[in-house]
Amino acid sequence: MKQLIHKVLSTKLSILFLFIFPLSLVKGQQLPSRPNFVIVMTDDQGYGDVGYRGNSNVQTPNLDDMSRNGLRLDRFYTAPVCSPTRAGVITGRYPTRTGVFSWGHILRPEEQSFINHLKASGYQTGFFGKWHIGSITSDHPTNPGARGFDTWCAAANFYENDPWMSKNGEPVHLKGESSEVTVDLALEYIDKAMQAESPFLVFIWLGSPHLPHQASEELKDLYADEPENLKNYYGELTGIDRAMGKLRDQLKSKGISDETLLWFSSDNGGKLPEADNGPLRDQKGSLHEGGIRVPALIEWPGKIEHRISDMPASTLDIFPTVLELAGVDLSGIKYPLDGISLVPLLHDRMARRAKPLGFWDYGEIKGKGMKSDQIIQDYQRVLSGELPADSLNEGLLNPPDMAYVGLDRYPYSGEFAWIDGEWKLYQEGEVLELYNLKSDVREEHDLADRYPDRVEKMRKALLDWQRSVIRSIRGEDYK
Repeated sequence: MKQLIHKVLSTKLSILFLFIFPLSLVKGQQLPSRPNFVIVMTDDQGYGDVGYRGNSNVQTPNLDDMSRNGLRLDRFYTAPVCSPTRAGVITGRYPTRTGVFSWGHILRPEEQSFINHLKASGYQTGFFGKWHIGSITSDHPTNPGARGFDTWCAAANFYENDPWMSKNGEPVHLKGESSEVTVDLALEYIDKAMQAESPFLVFIWLGSPHLPHQASEELKDLYADEPENLKNYYGELTGIDRAMGKLRDQLKSKGISDETLLWFSSDNGGKLPEADNGPLRDQKGSLHEGGIRVPALIEWPGKIEHRISDMPASTLDIFPTVLELAGVDLSGIKYPLDGISLVPLLHDRMARRAKPLGFWDYGEIKGKGMKSDQIIQDYQRVLSGELPADSLNEGLLNPPDMAYVGLDRYPYSGEFAWIDGEWKLYQEGEVLELYNLKSDVREEHDLADRYPDRVEKMRKALLDWQRSVIRSIRGEDYK
């Protein structure tokens, strides 16, 4: 009876949403009232690590085709490293708010997950691939299940071919090329989800092309004339591309591609020297464009027309965009969100981002390395009784339990950026730099002395945001 009541209420909510916000992105096409969502994210793929951005060294025909058929987001932003970006996707909040300051940091349990919102509205939810914002054990309050995923098969961190993963808390050893086996897990889940009447959300968070770059021999052979490091790197990129091709083909052959929004991006900028960040300055770990601007595509056949957008968008926007398209009311959310809904952009009715994007790389607390396969194999030994339970070390850090440095004085500790349209303010300590990203994408010409009024206006806006983030770090949002 409870399930029936819940289904009726969800249906009424969807009808009300469509009455207030009728959606039609392509002329003559009506959006599904409750579409499916597939969110794909790669690991350390650089801005220029795709053919459609002019890289002739790497073979990415499927992503190139996707770029010609969907919405290409050429100014799509992330955090500078992996775990923070993943926390931002889940919460719609800049990750420093949530205590996820660097890689291997736990997303604290009290943070709200948009997957839980979707699940409560009747969506089926599945997660496959790199987790890295919490535990992969069965009973931990930060595992994927605790964040709202009904089914999950998660690696603790980046992973290579033949990976170990935790399937709903049970260790499994998979065989095959890393990106393909992850997509296969998702497709198996989608087959089961299609048997139910309710829509689904699927996360596919791939482990490539993160170091140490170990492509299959068949993929390396495609780049026989390259040095060994690039054979592996380019091979992993093509492995990602082939997996994306398989995913797109299967959605089409199953007859659900026009009911499914497919969102692709990297989790942060590429790591040099193998990665290609195009014309962008710096690399992974930096708040210059090479660390935080990544390739991104949204495809929805028959619903979104091909277009290239230069409007700033972010992984933080996934939360409110998906919930709006699903008809989930956000009015009850009282804590600060940094993301915005991109539904008007999908309509081609958004030329400018009204809400600037803030970035904070809080350098006082570093990340911690962790070997995914070893963690899950140790977990298997714990479950079998070979190792004591308290011996399992998942390599996770919980910064909210640590003493914060530099939060009680200005300038605050770390590196900051504030992006408002074509303008970018960069701050480290008391140094302020201003760049016009439209005319200077390489961030070579500091215009701070030329436009002091603009610097001061943006500095004040950044300061207001910084103070808001500090309140969030201290847990005041939920008091």
